[in-house]
Amino acid sequence: MRPSLERGSGQGRLMFAMDATASRQPSWDTAAQIQVEMFSATSSLGGLAVQLAFYRGFGEFKVSQWTDNGAEMTRLMTSVSCLAGETQISKILKHALNENRKSKVDALIFVGDCMEEDVDALGHLAGELGLVGLPAFIFQEANDPIATFGFQQIAKLSGGACVQFDRASAETLRKLLSAIAVYAAGGRKALSKLAKSQGGVVRQISNQMKLN
Repeated sequence: MRPSLERGSGQGRLMFAMDATASRQPSWDTAAQIQVEMFSATSSLGGLAVQLAFYRGFGEFKVSQWTDNGAEMTRLMTSVSCLAGETQISKILKHALNENRKSKVDALIFVGDCMEEDVDALGHLAGELGLVGLPAFIFQEANDPIATFGFQQIAKLSGGACVQFDRASAETLRKLLSAIAVYAAGGRKALSKLAKSQGGVVRQISNQMKLN
């Protein structure tokens, strides 16, 4: 039985993970500029603490300290340059599980465009996320079919959602990030309320969660 995805009042905790391999630099730069809106979107819900996680290059995987300061997150992100390498999504999922054991993490966001790992192994980790009530929200840039299948499996097994967006659409990414920040801080009720008022990709996220 999946744990309740409702949360009480207080600061939400959101892990914000990104693929920082070579092809990702334009989207990384965009996300660095708009992520601050995650904090403002949750100000009336108790606020938000975010941890940045990313992989790049030859097996490099890094995480930041938790912060509730949008300017600090911008500083962290703008200091990172993307480097060529293979995907390391399993490290993100394992890290999310480890962080959740220390203190409850309300949501995981992953932004990427490809997947080069065993989907069954990733599915097992995603299922563990689902068991502890930590949904993964996968925002897929472009439409690589292998990545689409894998990302959808991770989202479903964890109790989250998977949505595609266009690299040129910063506005769509802004709405996606803000929606999950609202979920992390206010739970399903807050997300449903936002979906009713905004529709579009936010409603798409909400509807997927209802099916999981």
